Amino acid sequence: MGCASSVCCKHSLIKDCVIITCLKKSQPGDSRTTVWDSVHGPGRRTPLPSSGNELPSNIILDPDTDKVLTVVLVDFKIPSNTKTHKTDKFDIVKSKTNPKLVVRRGLSFLIDVTFSKDYDESKDDVRVVFDIGENPLVSKGTNVEFILSDEDRPKEWGAKIVSQKGKVLTLEIFTPPSCLVGKWKLKLDVVKKENNTVSIYRYEHKDVIYILFNPWCKDDSVYMSNDRLLKEYVLNETGFIYSGNKNSITPKPWNFGQFETCILDVALYLLDISELKWEVRGNPINVVRKISALVNSSDEGGVLAGNWSGDYRGGRSPLSWTGSAAILEEYWQTKCPVKFGQCWVFSGLSTTICRALGIPARSVTNYASAHDTDGSITIDVHFTSDGASNDALNYDSIWNFHVWNEAWMARPDLPNGYGGWQAFDATPQEASDYVYCCGPTSVAAVKQGEVNLPYDGPFVFAEVNADRIYWVPDSEGKLKSVYTDKRLIGKNISTKAANSDDREDITLTYKSEEGSAEERVAVLRANQVGSNRKDIYIQKSNDIEFSVDQDESATFVGGNFELRFRMKNGGVEVRTVTGRIEVKSMYYTGVVAEPVTSNPFGPVTINPGEEQSVFVVATQADYDGKLKDCCMLDVTIWAVVQETEQYFTKKDDFRLRKPHLAIKAPSEAVSGQQFTVDVSFTNPLNRDLTNCYVVVDGLAQSFKFPQTNVAANSTFMATLPIIPTKVGKTDLIISFNSDQLEDINVSHHILLKK
Repeated sequence: MGCASSVCCKHSLIKDCVIITCLKKSQPGDSRTTVWDSVHGPGRRTPLPSSGNELPSNIILDPDTDKVLTVVLVDFKIPSNTKTHKTDKFDIVKSKTNPKLVVRRGLSFLIDVTFSKDYDESKDDVRVVFDIGENPLVSKGTNVEFILSDEDRPKEWGAKIVSQKGKVLTLEIFTPPSCLVGKWKLKLDVVKKENNTVSIYRYEHKDVIYILFNPWCKDDSVYMSNDRLLKEYVLNETGFIYSGNKNSITPKPWNFGQFETCILDVALYLLDISELKWEVRGNPINVVRKISALVNSSDEGGVLAGNWSGDYRGGRSPLSWTGSAAILEEYWQTKCPVKFGQCWVFSGLSTTICRALGIPARSVTNYASAHDTDGSITIDVHFTSDGASNDALNYDSIWNFHVWNEAWMARPDLPNGYGGWQAFDATPQEASDYVYCCGPTSVAAVKQGEVNLPYDGPFVFAEVNADRIYWVPDSEGKLKSVYTDKRLIGKNISTKAANSDDREDITLTYKSEEGSAEERVAVLRANQVGSNRKDIYIQKSNDIEFSVDQDESATFVGGNFELRFRMKNGGVEVRTVTGRIEVKSMYYTGVVAEPVTSNPFGPVTINPGEEQSVFVVATQADYDGKLKDCCMLDVTIWAVVQETEQYFTKKDDFRLRKPHLAIKAPSEAVSGQQFTVDVSFTNPLNRDLTNCYVVVDGLAQSFKFPQTNVAANSTFMATLPIIPTKVGKTDLIISFNSDQLEDINVSHHILLKK
């Protein structure tokens, strides 16, 4: 049989590298190559093009399978391979109907190949073909072809025969540690050489092979040597994301669920719609930067729509989410942005997607987190001449807390020593390269004030170590800097400790000890390199010492908020102080909402060596109905010493703590069998809680239980029937929500048995 075509094509005989040429017309004695498709096993086969060839598609041949060797079946040996590759937790590998193979690059795996008859190495050649993407090309690394070999090739593509039992060959497949991450198609070509004719019978497996990053492989760019840390940052499905403020830190239980249902497919789909070039899909730097852009929906139709307005009609309140899986499942079904999210939700999704792809990742919370809008690497606060906040000029803000992510990777594009944890942020704050994304930024570089390195160093540095500059107009209306707060920004930077329920403070990874010479040098270096304003640091001598006291640990929603402003005269002359203290409700982003109380004070006379105090009290009647999602209060203090024109200005945030959710639940349960959980708390408000419901997560399926209204100052109690579908150790995550109070939560360790 010959090529019925006027097209000239070439094919390299894979074993002895003889070039076989197909001429324009079939002639007796011509050399020729025919490629047969055996997707459906023995039977009718249609010629398929080999790599780089355009062979005719109208030739149909039914080869004699008793004489011609063809691939009948390929077994991916999914249970053993996934256990070796630490991918056996993925739901898609455990499917009862159509399990999929998920492996990590740089580590070999085994497959069994069944032929139509016994394989004869002396007569039969087998070529292994891996393709990825819509238009696989050797030049792009998306088409790879190689023959069976007797050699181990642990850092390259390759395959060798491990054993043969009659018609079945066991092959060991090698992938390089730089392999592109995604869904690869496997094809096996059986090459039959007879006289001057070479026939190729192709088998294409119906299922793709998922190849992921491999942080256990020392040659992978995401390699992490500590297996204990990898159990947390890649394999742990639950954890905590921290909220509250710097004086009152609260762990929020979160179900990352990176191995559940469609999560891996969603992660790879996001890379597809991002149009990230295939050549860099094995590079975690490019992949993580794209994740930071695609988790939010601001530019490229990503997963989650942000909303900080307090009006969540048409979606869900960000506080009501307890995990990533429900969000990603909704997105997968609709391919439309899910509504709504705020920073901790964006971060939770980013952690989930990175861990699913095999990139070590964690959610990180920065308290008193600066949002620098103009690249000055300072946070500027403006006052009017009478001490009121001039909010019309206050473009910068300080978030009570802000949650971003860190991913672990090498950074060969940066100077030595700047690999390791890289900060990235999916919350849409400022555009980077015209897209709402941020990072990855070397945490080690941020600590040194090296902000001119990719990506987004000035913005991240300002978040953790900007100085706050206070401005007031002089007698001629010209703004002047009157006070610099060097210790306000970047407090208690927190993440969940590895393999523990404890909080780990990682502040010192972002900056040296506050006020130390090293920290000040980093600030000055960043200011010189990245700032557009280099003359703001003016030293002044002042004899009045100001301080603020407030015990947030004792201030719950429903109680009184009390604050004490201290003024101590350390000089030798009498001083007179006047000022104002304002309390407002605020969003956790640092945006003020509604006034609660405003108290001008003075003149206060302070003798040498004496201390005077001003007290502020805000009752539930003052703030009732004004609190926003996270129950935050903004306190602005402005004071001036009349004799010396010494100014003191300070904005700080405080938090009213929410009640605790008590839980009574078993430590063990059986998957598929119902058990009950009792939860309760006391409503601290003098008003009813309405539109109440409880969300239960962490058991492979999220449950929502509507509840009746909770009367003012009464105790809420509920018994929840739950049927888990998961197996193994996990965290039961429960959250109570209402229109008046949201995210009253608790988590509980539980072992789910088969």
